[in-house]
Amino acid sequence: MKVKFKGQEVQIGNGIELKVGDKAPVARVVTTDLQEIEVGGSKDKVQVLITVPSLDTPVCATETKRFNELIANKEGIFPVVISMDLPFASKRFCTTEGVDNLIVASDFRYGEFKRNYGIEIKEGPLAGLLARTIFVVDKDGAIRYIQIVPEITQEPDYDDVIKTIEQIV
Repeated sequence: MKVKFKGQEVQIGNGIELKVGDKAPVARVVTTDLQEIEVGGSKDKVQVLITVPSLDTPVCATETKRFNELIANKEGIFPVVISMDLPFASKRFCTTEGVDNLIVASDFRYGEFKRNYGIEIKEGPLAGLLARTIFVVDKDGAIRYIQIVPEITQEPDYDDVIKTIEQIV
């Protein structure tokens, strides 16, 4: 699959292309306090799995802060922003920006998320990082929504994500 970075096409993935209705693969990620958590699979809440290339970029920072605001009063969801950033940098970002309504995690330790979900940027200046995506997973572990942002430097369609969450929860 291809997306664009500053107008130039870049390959993402490893041959895995998940579709709505597929079971969400389980992947271990590391939180800002260095704890491992599992995302994907079934849980007692609807999972909102948001991936960004790096919190240290303006678009990723804006997106994370925006989702933090949009989900502040939502019950029944398990929202996680995942990047390849080290947990120390993610923690500093969350503290500085007041991000406390969602979990911020890193795929740096195992790379399971980028492999299992097929969203690693494979070429270009951001090679090795995660593409900008959103997966909404229902309590049974089925993927109910996928948004792969076609231009990495642009923000996602927030309204579409929130509408989907509200329909499922």
